[in-house]
Amino acid sequence: MKIPISVLVVIYKSNGEVLLIERADKANFWQSVTGSVDAVDEDLGVAAAREVLEETGIDVQSLPANSLQDMHHQIEYEIYPQWRFRYAPGVTKNTEHWFSLLVPDTTQVRLAPREHVAYQWLPFEEAATKCFSPSNGAAILQLFSAP
Repeated sequence: MKIPISVLVVIYKSNGEVLLIERADKANFWQSVTGSVDAVDEDLGVAAAREVLEETGIDVQSLPANSLQDMHHQIEYEIYPQWRFRYAPGVTKNTEHWFSLLVPDTTQVRLAPREHVAYQWLPFEEAATKCFSPSNGAAILQLFSAP
């Protein structure tokens, strides 16, 4: 069973382009990297780096220090009914913690084909509107509105 605590990682380049990946289980569902913690006490930064590696092939450990940043923001949202079977009975809400990851412009993406079928780099405004999740779009906009 999945734990209802997750991370969302907005991956971006210095030119303001944001990486979006398309879910394999739902056509045209574009999103940033997301995933649940593996244990209730798992460090959220560790979970974020793990999910980035699993979903995109990008190894946070190979990037400059401080490339992965905790945005110090979390939201609680209703889990889509079609995905509730992954959680314990009665679990309907998830707490999502936001992170950002600055990557070099030459970064290569290697998708996990069982999870995602396509990716694209988009200007942040376009990426924010393309996300199926309003909170994902909000995370992108928040990242680029920071001083």
